[in-house]
Amino acid sequence: MDFLRNRKTLVMGILNVTPDSFSDGGLYYGNVRAAIKRAKQMAKEGADIIDVGGESTRPGSVPISVEEELKRVLPVVRALKKSFGKRMLISVDTCKARVAEKCLKNGADMINSVGGFKFDARLADVVASFGCPIAIYHIKGEPSTMQSKKIIYRKGVIPEIKDFFQAQINYGLKRGVKKSRFILDPGIGFGKSVRDNLEIIRRFKEFKSFNMPLLIGVSRKSHLGLLLLDELGLKKTPPPQERIEAGLAEVGVAVLNGAKIVRTHDILATKRFLAILDKLNSNR
Repeated sequence: MDFLRNRKTLVMGILNVTPDSFSDGGLYYGNVRAAIKRAKQMAKEGADIIDVGGESTRPGSVPISVEEELKRVLPVVRALKKSFGKRMLISVDTCKARVAEKCLKNGADMINSVGGFKFDARLADVVASFGCPIAIYHIKGEPSTMQSKKIIYRKGVIPEIKDFFQAQINYGLKRGVKKSRFILDPGIGFGKSVRDNLEIIRRFKEFKSFNMPLLIGVSRKSHLGLLLLDELGLKKTPPPQERIEAGLAEVGVAVLNGAKIVRTHDILATKRFLAILDKLNSNR
C-alpha cells in the first residue's frame, strides 16, 4: 500500500452519516453538503484518509439494511471523489459486501470493516476483486449486545484478538485477498471492558508479530470518560467532546508501539500531537 510508505503516522478522519452514532450522530445524516463541508475541514486540518460510516456500531445499535446504508453513504462517497479526486483516500466503514462493492465502484479506495469478514463472508471476494486495502477490526459479539453482558476472554483478550486476526487473514487469503492489503485494528471498546482496553494499549506491540499495518481507534470512547471520572475524582463522566486529551494519551502509547494509522474525530489536535511524537520517534 503506497500510502503507508510515509514514515509519518497517518490520520483517518471519522465522517459518520448516521442519525445515531455516539459522538456525532445526526450532524451529517441526510445532508451531503454538510458532510462534504466537514470533509473539507478535515482535509484542511491534515487528514490523510476520510472514513465514511453509514451504520452506527455504538453499543446497543440496531443493524440497518443494505439499501438504507447505501442511501446514506453512496452520495457522500461520490461527492467526496468529485471534490478531492486522488488528493484524499476515501474509506468506507462497512461490513456488508454489497455496500463495499457499490462504494468501491464509485470512488472509495479502501474498506474498514467491523469483524472483518465475520458478518458477511462475501466481503472477502469484493476486496479481492478490487485489490483494495481492508482494515479489519476485532469485535466480541455484535454491536447490539457487545457491552450488555459480562465480557469474558477465556484465553485472555490479547490471545483471542490475535486468534481472530489470524482466522480473518487466513480466510481472506483463501478468497484471494493479498497479504499486503490487510490493516489490523484490535477494536478498542468493541466487546471489551475498561481493563481489556487498557491491556490492549499496554500490549499493543504484540500485534506487530503479524507484520501488517496497525490501526488504533480510541477517539472519544466511553472508557476514556470512565477513566477520567475515576482518576480525577469527577462528579460526572465527561461527555465525548471532553475526552480528547485522554484519547491522545492512549494514541501516543499505541503509536510508539507500532500503530501506523490513527482513527479520530479530532483531526487538528491529533495531527499536532503526532507531528511532535513522530519527530521524537523518527528513528523507527
